[in-house]
Amino acid sequence: MPQQRHLEQLAWPQVQELAAQPGSTVVWPWGAVEQHGPQLPLGTDGLFAERVLDAVLVALEPSLPIVRLPLQSIGFSPEHRGFSGTISLPPQILIEQLVAVGHELAGTGFQRLVLFNGHGGQISLLQTAARQLRAERPELAVLPCFVWSGPEGIAELIPEPERSDGLHAGLAETSLMLHLAPQLVGEQRPCDGKRGEVIPAGWSLEGAAPLAWLSQELSLTGVVGDARGASAALGAQLFDRLVAGWQHRFETLLASPWPGQGTARVR
Repeated sequence: MPQQRHLEQLAWPQVQELAAQPGSTVVWPWGAVEQHGPQLPLGTDGLFAERVLDAVLVALEPSLPIVRLPLQSIGFSPEHRGFSGTISLPPQILIEQLVAVGHELAGTGFQRLVLFNGHGGQISLLQTAARQLRAERPELAVLPCFVWSGPEGIAELIPEPERSDGLHAGLAETSLMLHLAPQLVGEQRPCDGKRGEVIPAGWSLEGAAPLAWLSQELSLTGVVGDARGASAALGAQLFDRLVAGWQHRFETLLASPWPGQGTARVR
């Protein structure tokens, strides 16, 4: 990664100049420290967020005013408690932290903050925090994003029923890790989480009528899905599509005046 893409590696005059450019954007990658079955490391989500983000930043035009913050490695993961190593912070602490950092960035003059989140269990939390921050600092656009949502062509690489049921440490995540960091992947390939089949008719683990599930209720291994067909080749395809999709989105964001400074605001 070029030095100019890491905020913490810049001197303050460089940051001041960068923040003053039209469309200046800070990206904050978010992960978690939580169980990912017996075959994947606790930091899987953060590793994915950083690797995808760094590949995107390298591909962007160097003159674009965009930098990243260090990874927020510990997040909100209460659904994975009961498996050794999971660390979950209280939601109010994370919201307060995010809002505080956002205030500092807005005070510096940055115009956008993208939350680049790799952990599905904190999507709604970051959305809530983003709205709180935007209400307090309306001059700062806040975009809470999920690494796996947005880029086209991801779903078509994952066959059913794994596409719908592979919620955690299954085919997609195991394959992506085999591509990015195979030395961190254990030999086991669990197929677990089938206890979710006993949920009430018309309800689902995720979707239109979701349940607030806990991994211990569904799985003996921590996996909710089927990792048996995982491969580095599939992981490479997933990675390429994730990077291409997010590169396109960042390019369109940086070329856009959104949200604009003349937007009417009702108090």
